[in-house]
Amino acid sequence: MHCCHCTWCQRETGSAFAVNALIETSAIEILQRHAGGSDLAVAKRRRSGPSCAAQAAGSPCGAYYSAAREKIAFVRAGTLDDPAQTPPDIHIFTSSKQPWVVLPEGVPAMAEYYRRSSYWPAESVERYKKALAESVVAFAPGRRASFGR
Repeated sequence: MHCCHCTWCQRETGSAFAVNALIETSAIEILQRHAGGSDLAVAKRRRSGPSCAAQAAGSPCGAYYSAAREKIAFVRAGTLDDPAQTPPDIHIFTSSKQPWVVLPEGVPAMAEYYRRSSYWPAESVERYKKALAESVVAFAPGRRASFGR
């Protein structure tokens, strides 16, 4: 669980930060999309675990970012059935956090981003690497890229 304090997340959420669960898209079932078809609208984890609750119309459950392309979804913690079960494991981009936000003691806080292998459990690092490797294969030369949009 990331709590991101970057200015992009602040603008995107209309808040001081965004709290995201990173999960393989293969473990998520898309139940509905926005009219434009590009953003997650309602998603449910295929295996046991948390699921996204439907929010107000047009309110996305998550997004896709960076090198993982669409293999890893960043699911907004506030859209989960029980967000209290998912406190942040790490705070990132704290160099641009709002001055009135008080970070909790004992939770790592990074001025920018960080090295995953230094903070994630080994199992999570391996799951991320596997998803990323699958993403690279999907975008190999001669293959047609598909973003599902």
